[in-house]
Amino acid sequence: MEPRLQKRVQRYGWDLAAAGYEPLWQAQLAGARAGLLARAALTPGERVLDVACGTGLISFEAARAVAPDGVVVGVDLSERMVDASRRRARLRQAANATFIRMDAEQLSFPDGGFDVALCGLGLMYAPEPGQVLREMRRVLKPGGRMISAVWGEPARCGWAGLFEIVDAEVESDVCPLFFRLGQHDTLARQCAEAGFCEVEVGRVNATLDYCDGNEACDAAFVGGPVALAWSRFDAGTQTRVRARYLESIEPWRRGRRYAVPAEFVIVAAAVPPEWAS
Repeated sequence: MEPRLQKRVQRYGWDLAAAGYEPLWQAQLAGARAGLLARAALTPGERVLDVACGTGLISFEAARAVAPDGVVVGVDLSERMVDASRRRARLRQAANATFIRMDAEQLSFPDGGFDVALCGLGLMYAPEPGQVLREMRRVLKPGGRMISAVWGEPARCGWAGLFEIVDAEVESDVCPLFFRLGQHDTLARQCAEAGFCEVEVGRVNATLDYCDGNEACDAAFVGGPVALAWSRFDAGTQTRVRARYLESIEPWRRGRRYAVPAEFVIVAAAVPPEWAS
C-alpha cells in the first residue's frame, strides 16, 4: 500500500475506533502497558513523549510517575483520539499532560527535548517504522531512553487471522506490516539501525478475554485497526466476515467466553551519551 494511503487508512480508521477503544481494549492491553512502563522506570521531573498515544492510557500513567515537575506530551495521527485524550486530561485534572495531533514520522519538536520516548503498540501502523524510531531518537537527549511495545509473533496471537479475513474483502491489505516488527529480532535491529544502543528485548504472553462473540468481534472490527474497512462493508459482508473471524478463534472459546492467546514484544533502548544528531 502506498504510504500516504496507508496513513489515511490508519488516521480515519482510528478516528472511527476512538469511542470504543477504551471499553474494548483497556483491560486487554494492561499487560503491555505495565511491561512498557516498568521498562521505562520513569522518575519525577522527566520530560516524556508518548508516540501514538491513542486515548492516553499510557500518557496518564506516565504523567503521574513524573509529577509534579515532569511533563508528558502525547501525539497521535487520529484527531478523535487526541480529542478524547484532551477531554480525559481535563476530567482527570492532569495539568502536566498535553496532547497534539502529529505524524510520528515527522515530529514537530526540536532535537534533544525529551528524557524518555514511549510508543505502546503504535509502530506497526507506520509505513516507515524505522523513520519513527529515528524521529524518537532525534528528540531524545543524549542518554535518553526509548521503550516500545508491538504485537509479537502471529503464531502466538490467536486473533491474527483477522487481517487475512478482512483483506479478502478489500482491494489492498489494511495493515500490511502489522506483525513484521514482532518477528524474531526485527524491532531490535531497527532500533540499532536508528542509532540506539543498549537494546534489550522482552516478550510478554497475555490472554485477551471476551465475555462472548459480540465483544470479541467488536474489539476486532469496531475498536481495532480494521475499523475503516469494517465501516464500509455492507450488512452481508459484515455477517460473512464476522462468522469467519469467530470460526478462526473457535479453538479458544470456553462456553460463551473466549480466552484468546496473545504476545507482546517490548524493546528498551538508549541514545548514546555522546550522540550528536
